[in-house]
Amino acid sequence: MQMSFRPFSRASRPLTLAALSLAILGSLAAPQYAHASAFQLHEDSAAAMGRAYAGSATAGGDASVVANNPAAMSDLKGTYFQADVTAINFGSTFSGSAVDAQGRAITGGNGGNAGTTMPVPAFFFATQLSDKWHVGAAFTVPFGFQTEYDSTWIGRYSAIKSKFESLDGTLSVSYDVTDNFALGVSGIAQKTSAELTSAINYNGVVSQLVGPSLANLLVPPGSDGIARIKGDDWAYGWQLGAFWRLSQNDRLAFDYRSKISHTLEGTANFTVPANVQALLPAASALLGGTPFQHTEGTAPFTTPAVATASYWHQAEKFGFGMDVSWTKWDVFKNLTVNYANPAQPATVETFNWRNTWYAAIGGDYYVNDKLTLRAGLAIDTTPTYEATRDPRVPDSTRQLVSVGLGYKASEHFLINASYAHIFVNAAHMNTTSPTGDVLTGSSDDYGNLLSLSAQYKF
Repeated sequence: MQMSFRPFSRASRPLTLAALSLAILGSLAAPQYAHASAFQLHEDSAAAMGRAYAGSATAGGDASVVANNPAAMSDLKGTYFQADVTAINFGSTFSGSAVDAQGRAITGGNGGNAGTTMPVPAFFFATQLSDKWHVGAAFTVPFGFQTEYDSTWIGRYSAIKSKFESLDGTLSVSYDVTDNFALGVSGIAQKTSAELTSAINYNGVVSQLVGPSLANLLVPPGSDGIARIKGDDWAYGWQLGAFWRLSQNDRLAFDYRSKISHTLEGTANFTVPANVQALLPAASALLGGTPFQHTEGTAPFTTPAVATASYWHQAEKFGFGMDVSWTKWDVFKNLTVNYANPAQPATVETFNWRNTWYAAIGGDYYVNDKLTLRAGLAIDTTPTYEATRDPRVPDSTRQLVSVGLGYKASEHFLINASYAHIFVNAAHMNTTSPTGDVLTGSSDDYGNLLSLSAQYKF
């Protein structure tokens, strides 16, 4: 997501340079999608993925509830160790055109396939302390993405490389209030990190300062540089869950996960061509400092709150479940970026994302005592609008179809495997870079997920 600027006065020039030099830091609030809406990940359970995450907290026998609904640990009898890994393969291919602020076509290709294949691990431990108390620990990756376009593509002033992830360490406890009702709570420690790059249109920068005619003489079109930034932060959150045994065959659960507020701290580096380097002393006199230098920066970033309801009906030969999740993406109203370099004043970006819904249905079929087959369907809405969508987050509403199986190798050892395909609606965009470069077109996206897990129960 990039900042858009109207015609510039002299007073706005420092803001222009600041916006360009670290505009990609603002993209921390707008990473590219993974499985769930925007950059949210559900991929922490191979068993649950086989049914599109329907019954994620209520199907039973899955230690991932340590991170997804602590109250549901009430249904785990004994001690569990579980490891899951999901390979996320997604593709994103852009088609469209781009022009600079003077209406000239920007040279370059369409970026190639910006997608990648990335592993998402998860580890869980849960144990029963007594008839009423359970505790657990988990390591998960609830948010993450990685994309990279060709460095000379037509949208390079908006995005080249984007890498983002949040790692969660979770401690959970549950208490059986009655034989049929349990409550749970979790503490979450989250580390978020990002690495982002984009090209700098120095012809556009100078045009905003001295006008296009003189800029074309001093810094011809195609005088590009690269901006790179890395940042990270630790922050903390919490989770509350409730779990009901409605009957011998029916279970219901609710979970609320808090937002987690970060202040990402990072460093930015810039490459500057020789013809632009020659102009920096004059810019320093105007701005009271030299722009496009190595500097530090900070930006607020919040992972959103999530509320989930989960239901499961158990029969002799099959189980059927439903999940509905609501994600409070409207926490992304704007982003303020502060810079250590006084020549790069603070900037504000507005993006106004909307809240999203995820709904899933799915089930298990028990072939025999050892083999279980699974299938599921889900729909996931997008928080983005066409007016604010950009190539870092070509996000759109998507549908997920999944299949899976579970095999009980022994009384203590269970393995699960699942596959899912994500169908994504066309992601139309019309975005303007900090230097007025307009990218218009759409992204054709898809996703493939393959998940494996192993569980050992004492």
